[in-house]
Amino acid sequence: MTDRFRLTLAQLNATVGDLAGNAALAREAWEEGRKAGAQMVALPEMFITGYNTQDLVMKPAFHQAAIAEIEKLAQDCADGPALAIGGPALEGAGLYNAYYILKKGRTSAKVLKHHLPNETVFDEVRIYDSGPVGGPYVVDDVRIGSPICEDSWYEDVSETLAETGAEFLLVPNGSPYYCDKLDTRLNLMVSRVVETGLPLVYLNLVGAQDDQVFDGGTFVLNPGGELMVQMPLMEEAISHVDFVRTDEGWRAEKGELAHIPDGHEQDYHAMVLSLRDYLRKTGFKKVLLGLSGGIDSAIVATVAVDALGAENVRCVMLPSEYTSEASLEDAKAVAENLGCRYDFVPISEGRAAITNTLAPLFEGLEPDLTEENIQSRLRGLLLMAMSNKFGEMLLTTGNKSEVAVGYATIYGDMAGGYNPIKDMYKTRVFDTCRWRNANHRPWMKGPEGEVIPQNIITKPPTAELREDQKDSDSLPDYPVLDGILDILVDQDGSISDCVAAGYSREDAKKVEHLLYISEYKRFQSAPGTRLSKRAFWLDRRYPIVNRWRDES
Repeated sequence: MTDRFRLTLAQLNATVGDLAGNAALAREAWEEGRKAGAQMVALPEMFITGYNTQDLVMKPAFHQAAIAEIEKLAQDCADGPALAIGGPALEGAGLYNAYYILKKGRTSAKVLKHHLPNETVFDEVRIYDSGPVGGPYVVDDVRIGSPICEDSWYEDVSETLAETGAEFLLVPNGSPYYCDKLDTRLNLMVSRVVETGLPLVYLNLVGAQDDQVFDGGTFVLNPGGELMVQMPLMEEAISHVDFVRTDEGWRAEKGELAHIPDGHEQDYHAMVLSLRDYLRKTGFKKVLLGLSGGIDSAIVATVAVDALGAENVRCVMLPSEYTSEASLEDAKAVAENLGCRYDFVPISEGRAAITNTLAPLFEGLEPDLTEENIQSRLRGLLLMAMSNKFGEMLLTTGNKSEVAVGYATIYGDMAGGYNPIKDMYKTRVFDTCRWRNANHRPWMKGPEGEVIPQNIITKPPTAELREDQKDSDSLPDYPVLDGILDILVDQDGSISDCVAAGYSREDAKKVEHLLYISEYKRFQSAPGTRLSKRAFWLDRRYPIVNRWRDES
């Protein structure tokens, strides 16, 4: 009877749709496990397809190709440890989210996901069929149970596996990040360990897909909830975990415990990873952005340099007559501090040409928001022209506060391919700038030190589209705005909830109105890093046409 069992955990970065590339990563991990004497090598949920596939996996040609790739993997990895990998499965007329156990050239076992998530970014109920709750599978005389991701969030699947003889639990996941989610996972998995009395391995995907970041953070628990292994957040890693049979059953031996950073670092790393992966997985090499001298473009430029390196980031200042000398100095300072290219492209001449072109139509009408938006849209046009000419993806720089209330110009400063700070409120942007100035990590490609000048952090925010303009002219002060938005958006609360929290009813109603009438802008906005459970896109799906207002 086996008394020791080595399990290789491959916390790797899959790419949606890259079946051959994901299979190659699986083979490399399997080879590392084979060399290390492992009995089994495990990869996360739906690894062969990448995750989250959304409707792509329902396409017959795609899921059939993915299944064929798994069958080929079984043949290629026949002589050595078992290989466990997530992928789609066909059973009768049903399509399932499955976990394959490959051994000796064939599929020796297949687990079908039972609980299908149907909230936040997931709508698996419309994609997959629900599999039955089954028993454990056997690898080298060891009985292993694998609740797939959501199956581990409920007690029934794990308890059934324990009752039918599982000796430890291996949970493959495609669990996306939101701030401090690791604590939620740990608490839930401790519950499963306490209920079953079994060791548990929580194996998570790492890497970014569109707006979602899979943050890794794989861990191993022994009965009682003792943490035996903690793999890093946001980074690829392979770890070999040894289990030993004792009088009380199988127990994991102590392994490495990676440092878990605070929430500011987790959010910042998520933005860096998501931008880096979005560029790599879409085929872009370089980015550009409009650098205004304000805090939002400064933090986006910093994220971009940390993700891609200064040589791959172009910053462009596009001043008008309303651009202050301080903004010119601050923008140039950011580019110089980061070491990236800085271009200076005044818009006055182009703006005059557009104004003259429209003058016959606008004769007799007073200047208003139209003229302000022309400036923003001209900047968007020029930046997109540079993007086309140089093959550099344009980044947009609106924070969650602005995205929420539509404080941005559609086809202007909203133009772009990706927005790292789309799910970060303005007040959090200030804190994140301070954090980055004080901290540097090995995964950052940018320089150490105070890269964002203090003047950018301390001066009043302004769009500089008219004389003496400040954001507070149009919006409540950001601490008030963000507090109300947190209630209305992140907590799905009411106007009464805002008033109970100490905000004026007038401010709450104004913010609610702006939130609803800006839906059409968000519908056309660039994707961006998801940092919360209520990010704009899949987490919060509201109609564009909506005349309801909360009268509570």
